[in-house]
This record gives sequence, C-alpha cells and structure tokens, in this order.
Amino acid sequence: MTNPTIPVTQTPNRDAKGVLLVEDDEALARTMQRVLGSAGFHVETAFDGEAALAKLSSATFEVIVTDIELPGTSGVDLLRIVRAYDLDVPVILMTGSPRVETATEAVQLGALQYLVKPVTNEAIVEAVNRAVRLHKMAQIKREALKLIGGPAMAAGDLSGLETCFTRALSTMHLAYQPLVTASGGLFGYEALLRTSEPSLPNPGAMLEAAERLDRLHDLGRKVRESAAQSFARAPAGASLFVNLHTEDLLDSTLYEAESPLSRIADRVVLEVTERATIDRVDDINARISILRYLGYRIAVDDLGAGYAGLTSFAALEPEIVKLDMSLVRGIHHSTVRQRIVGSMVSLCKELQIQVVAEGVETLDERDSVAGLGCDILQGYFFARPGPPFPELKR
Repeated sequence: MTNPTIPVTQTPNRDAKGVLLVEDDEALARTMQRVLGSAGFHVETAFDGEAALAKLSSATFEVIVTDIELPGTSGVDLLRIVRAYDLDVPVILMTGSPRVETATEAVQLGALQYLVKPVTNEAIVEAVNRAVRLHKMAQIKREALKLIGGPAMAAGDLSGLETCFTRALSTMHLAYQPLVTASGGLFGYEALLRTSEPSLPNPGAMLEAAERLDRLHDLGRKVRESAAQSFARAPAGASLFVNLHTEDLLDSTLYEAESPLSRIADRVVLEVTERATIDRVDDINARISILRYLGYRIAVDDLGAGYAGLTSFAALEPEIVKLDMSLVRGIHHSTVRQRIVGSMVSLCKELQIQVVAEGVETLDERDSVAGLGCDILQGYFFARPGPPFPELKR
C-alpha cells in the first residue's frame, strides 16, 4: 500500500467544518450522521480512508471519528497522517474487533478515544461533545502561548552542579501561599519549593538542575514528604496543593498507599505542570486512575503557558486548572487576555472543572478574574508565600 499524505499546501488555519465521520458501512454511517446532526453537529462522511484524505486536503475539522478497519487506508493510518500536520484535532477511533496492539498504537499516536462497537447514540454524542470542547481548549491555549511566549530553558555548565544540588536539597524547605474562593474564604494552600543555596536561588533553577542530573525523583520525594509533615498543622478543611513534575508520575513511591502524602490524599491536589511534556509517561491514564483511587485530586498547572496541545489535558482530566499568572497580570487592561481567560473559564465550566487564577496582585486583577468566573484566586493580593500557614489579608 502506498503511504498517502496530506498535500503540503494544506493550511490548518481555515475555520473547522464540524465532524468528519469515516465509516465503510454506509448504512451505519448515515445513522451516525443523523444522530450527530440531531445533536447539533455538522457532519461530513467518507466511506474509506482515501475519500477521507481527499476531504482533509481541502478542509479542516473540529473532530475526526473513524472506523479502524477501512478499505485501503486504515483508521490508524489516517490518524498517523493527520498527526503529521495537526497535533490538536481530536481523533476518535471505533472498532468492532478490539486488539491490544491497535489500542496501544492509537494511544501513542494521540487518539483521543478508542470506542468499541456497537456504540450507543448517547456514547458517540458524548464523545464528540467532549472532543469539540477539548479542541477549542487546545486552540485557546495556543493563542495564549503566542500572547505571553514560552519559557526558555537556561543553559549552564555541569561542573559542580551535583554538589550545588545536593547542598540545595539539604537546605530545602517549603513556603505556603493561600488560595481563596471568589467570595474570599480560605480554600487551601500551595506548597512552594524554597532553598538557601545561592547558586540555585529559585524553584526553576532547582528543577532544571534536577532534570540535568536525573534527580527529579529525589527532589519530588523530599517535597512530598515535607509537605505531608507540615500540613498536619493546617487549618481544618483546607486543601494542600503539591506540584508534580511529569517525571514524578514515573516514580513508584508516588503510588504507595502508606506514604505520608497518600495518608492525607483526600485533602491533596496534585498539580501537574503544562510546562513539561507527558510523552514519556506511556500509561498515563492508568497512573492517574491509581492516584484518584488513593483519593487525590488532579490539577493542570500553568494553563495557557505550557505545551499547547490537548494530549495532557485530555489524559489528566483534571478537577482543577490553574491559569498561568502571565494571563492574569494586567488583565483589566487587556481585552485579549480577558477574551482568552473568559473562553477558558467557559469551557472549563462545561467540563465541570474548577478554575484558579494565579498571580493576582491588585484589586483590579481580582475583580476582573472573579468577574470572568474564576472559582479560586491566588496571589500577593491575598498573601505572600510564608511559613506554615500564612493568614489572609482582610
């Protein structure tokens, strides 16, 4: 079989045209088209992979729903081709003959969902609804990233870094910053990494050193243990926010039911940053399921400033998202920031996700993000990070 490709002249910036449904059973395709059409979607159909590629060469879509077993170009082949030029469009695969190897390949290629036939009308409508919302979120995140720019990795000499990092780890301590509800009540505290080592003066420098030295697990374990010990003195009912690097998801100690942090898991929100990719975490869904079974809630941190696809957001299915402070800073002066944040908040509410606005420093910023519907607020306006546990400004 030849390896078909989308023409390089394709411009994925055109307005998306709803749902592309690829199904070789024409009767089933017509039925699904009617079901999705009744749910408010514009649906175009293709009965084989070649026809689907022809449609994709002349239009872009919000969602692609495709059978895996197709004549000629298979659904997985179609997914592989699409991913070569568009990392955001959600692709939902369907099959009547599920196989582990096919499902694994689909996940590796970034399929949003893998449905086993027969698929109920309700299930396909729910899957497409979710896909559309996640696609919109990915587009908004890319717009936010263009607005505020991405983080630059600092360069440096490895000479002496191990000694400096070990010294920093020995002086490491945690500061705590409150998170408040939009009405002004205490919601919880975020544990923030601090160290007395002058060569690694901030959390970013510590994390970069840990990455370069392959010691992220050492750092993550110490943070989690320290947070669990000090949080015993926190006000009743407060939640504890603990930051995770995506590499921490590969650390077996995170999943130990008897670890200090797991013992208070029902009060803990694990923040997974969008500034680091989750590509190395092959079994991300299973790992997140274990964490939820232990009682943890999941938050996506730095939303709008990190990796601007839908993969991490869809895999983590967070209960909470934290808008990056770069979107919040000066928001009352920026209609672009207001529009982006408003769109993110609206989509998160549809997905039943709470939204935290980080970096609130002024009354105007507080009023703006609260007015846009953010549920929880955090920043110097309420309290600076400090020893356990700083009181709110009243």
